[in-house]
Amino acid sequence: MTSPLTALRARRKPGRAETAEKDARPPGRRRKRGSRGKTRRTGIRRFFTWRKVLACVITLCALLIGAFTVLYYSIDIPKANAQAKAQSNIYQYSDGTILARTGEINREMVPISRVPKAVQHAFVAAENKSFYQDSGVDPMGVLRGLVNTVAGKGTQGGSTITQQYVKNYYLSQEQTATRKIKELVISLKVDQRNSKDDILAGYLNTSYFGRIAYGVQAAARAYYDKDVEDLSVEEGAYLAALVQAPSQYDWAVASPKGKRLVKQRWNYVLNNMVETDWLDAATRKRMRFPVPRNPEPAPGLDGQAGYLVDTARNELIAAGVSEQELAAGGWTITLNVDPAKQQALQDAMRNALGDFEPGKQARKDAADTQGGAVSLDPKTGRVLALYGGRDYTKHYLSNATRGDYQLGPVFEPVAAAAGMETKVRPDQSDDGLAQVKRTAVALGMDPDGGGFNTSQSVALGLMGSSPMRMAGVYASFDNQGRRITPTIVKSAQRGDERAGPPKAVGDQAVQRVTADMVTGSLLEDDGTDAARGIARPAAAKAGVSDDKKASWFVGYTPELVTAVALFGEDAKSQKQIRLKDTGTKRVAGIWTAYTDTALRDTPGSGFDLSDPLPGTDGVPSPEPTLGLSQGQRGREAGAAEEAGQ
Repeated sequence: MTSPLTALRARRKPGRAETAEKDARPPGRRRKRGSRGKTRRTGIRRFFTWRKVLACVITLCALLIGAFTVLYYSIDIPKANAQAKAQSNIYQYSDGTILARTGEINREMVPISRVPKAVQHAFVAAENKSFYQDSGVDPMGVLRGLVNTVAGKGTQGGSTITQQYVKNYYLSQEQTATRKIKELVISLKVDQRNSKDDILAGYLNTSYFGRIAYGVQAAARAYYDKDVEDLSVEEGAYLAALVQAPSQYDWAVASPKGKRLVKQRWNYVLNNMVETDWLDAATRKRMRFPVPRNPEPAPGLDGQAGYLVDTARNELIAAGVSEQELAAGGWTITLNVDPAKQQALQDAMRNALGDFEPGKQARKDAADTQGGAVSLDPKTGRVLALYGGRDYTKHYLSNATRGDYQLGPVFEPVAAAAGMETKVRPDQSDDGLAQVKRTAVALGMDPDGGGFNTSQSVALGLMGSSPMRMAGVYASFDNQGRRITPTIVKSAQRGDERAGPPKAVGDQAVQRVTADMVTGSLLEDDGTDAARGIARPAAAKAGVSDDKKASWFVGYTPELVTAVALFGEDAKSQKQIRLKDTGTKRVAGIWTAYTDTALRDTPGSGFDLSDPLPGTDGVPSPEPTLGLSQGQRGREAGAAEEAGQ
């Protein structure tokens, strides 16, 4: 009897007939097998076996380790960099005359013992939670930084406190792969040589906090008017959050978005402290954001100088120059500002406000009225004159660039342009509100300015904006629809290093016919009555905001665009209040006086408008309707009558 095992083997073993059948298969159908029956690899698979790939990886790792070893022993810890001996920056007018010198280092070195432990922990929680355990570097952060640098994206986060200290104290701020590699090697050596307290002290004493303040002691003075040892946990957390973006996060000048972001980071710092057991959760819940005091500007920047310098600095930072690079000094920065036009604008503003003339009594409302103005070349976008307030050392916030007051009727041309665009570009027409916002943003207005949410808010011009932005918007109309971005910096250089301003003349924001129709309407608008005093064509729009807190006049000739605004602001609290004089006569007079003086030696010319009709003096057809609503006209008329116009 055959056993089950024998039967199983018999079933598995092919018979002669089956074997003969397989041997009879065509050669192309036979499988190629090696001695053990495995499929042979053909083509590219023969070159990429897992053994070969593993060998390549091991070889590459060995080469990288060898290269890093060579770098480690060839790179020494250098002496302190040039930023420790920072120079002044020179700001000059367009003709080369000196406007101001800045850059004196405001720093007081303090030992780590003077910094409260909780404040130390706030900085560690903000920048590098593993600081007390790591070896001074974050390999993944370094790799990410190298990739971003090579890809031209700049550096992005990931640096440890040790790396930031090394960058601030030993290296430059240049964004190159070479500098990043040096930072890595030196950080490892510094971590081995120095204690964590020494490294943290170096970081706190070299970090830049804005307001020309280097180091945590100078920052404590600049933001809270106290010594570092007196800082609370909440205040320390704010300073720790501030390091990431000093200009954007400075509460005194931050935009609504900037304030929101710094509060988020402040909460992030405190929450990290709770996670690392450096802060009690119950105590954390009771903490409230510590609003810092208003800054005290550096000496030598009084009058308009500080406003001009700040505007130029912010423009360069937006163009990619880091705050640390600017603070290190050595820059020669030439502005587009024309000294004669700057003086003319200052005189016009001072005469209207009535509080700068010796021997004359100031206007009763002078203390509670702030003025701002920007004048630029509509063909190039160059800022030729700027008025930021009475005195930079007394009113730090620039009225030329602030965007927290409503526009009122001077927004009407933008809304009208949006309506025209739906006719000449029907492919982009959708909701009226969406088209208005899209047109406003295309012309240079801030998309976060608000006021685009309802038809009523658009009709009343409830969105906020600045004289700088509105000068750019009206310059775009003047320049036949091409977007104009106001630029104050003409050039900036430090040795062989150059930093250019952003592009001033952009793409077509609105169609030329739209821009020309707006200009044609503004040539005949009631708001230009004050402009009749100048012997040249002028288009303009004037009005008072719906809340009566701002009075505006934006006007332009083919050669010059100027936006002027008066703002109601309580002299003590600096809160917005209603203007005591709610007419437009005064603000219009400023524009007229300045424009007449600024263009005194410039031959007049007419606007080059498309599709003019005979006998209309260049006004295009059809003429758009930019009038106020009946309610607005009634309020405007009442205000004018009240002001005695």
